[in-house]
Amino acid sequence: MPDRNIVVFSGSAHRPLAKAICHDLEVPLSSVEMTRFSNDCLQAQLQANCRQRDVFIVQPLVPPTQEHLMELLLMIDAARGASAGSITAVIPFYAYARSDKKDASRISIGGRLVADMLATAGVHRVITMTLHAPQVHGFFSVPVDQLTALGILADHFLAQDLSDAVVVSPDFGNAKTATQFSRLLGLNVAAGNKRRLADDRVVIDSIVGDVVGKRAIVLDDEIATGGSIIELLDRLGDQGCTDAAIACTHGLFVGKAVERLRDHPMISEVVTTDTVPAPANWPELKVRTVAGLFAEAIARIHAGESVSSLFDGVDPSLGPPQAKLFE
Repeated sequence: MPDRNIVVFSGSAHRPLAKAICHDLEVPLSSVEMTRFSNDCLQAQLQANCRQRDVFIVQPLVPPTQEHLMELLLMIDAARGASAGSITAVIPFYAYARSDKKDASRISIGGRLVADMLATAGVHRVITMTLHAPQVHGFFSVPVDQLTALGILADHFLAQDLSDAVVVSPDFGNAKTATQFSRLLGLNVAAGNKRRLADDRVVIDSIVGDVVGKRAIVLDDEIATGGSIIELLDRLGDQGCTDAAIACTHGLFVGKAVERLRDHPMISEVVTTDTVPAPANWPELKVRTVAGLFAEAIARIHAGESVSSLFDGVDPSLGPPQAKLFE
């Protein structure tokens, strides 16, 4: 029997994911009427009763990012005005996590600003996946449940022969996650020494770790233009790496990314999840769904159960704290 006290809405960013989450929850995806006025302003009207119910709004912040962010804010505001018991923003991809620090003078910190906007709109909780920068979690004044796709991606590779494989992180910042991924696969780990020159320009000077004669499994949290991956593959080839599989949580693949990665001679496969819509012109792309993970998190939040226990044995940083013995 569907739980009538759970109401799920979706903006226009990724309806297939929202429908898949609702299928696993066994609740209908409630409709939203989004109106655009002649002056280009948007208005959201929720088409289901929200009064004293747990409302979940599914909306990854994918391009056009500002449009989808505004849709999300308006839906949250509408749910608050409709006397929702609780409002949870389900943001599988939080794009503004890349704007996380003041690394230049007079620069904005979008990750914190968007977090403040969500709280001001009336959200009570946020569910997201694999934030680009861990400190963004602390920007929110409401509870945040951060999920991880490491287990789902690991299951894909555990079905293969990994005798000559090594996990490779494109940079040291992602090395901790790559190390945890390598433990799930029982492999060694290597990392690139990366310097970012611009949003779409990077230089990888060297590879730290043994990759000679090995198949690389490159793990990244997000792939946008693919520039970092191509630069990494050049260095891996120089070091004697035979080929590479690419795995990421958020496969945006914007600009020339599809052409760069689809046709590269070193790449054996590219694996991603459905936190964002997959490009239509890449049938070879392997997409693993995270709908079940989000559905389970929603069900546990609704029931007042632990979400962190979902990742016990997968990622210690997201799993429940271990009991300590005191003498």
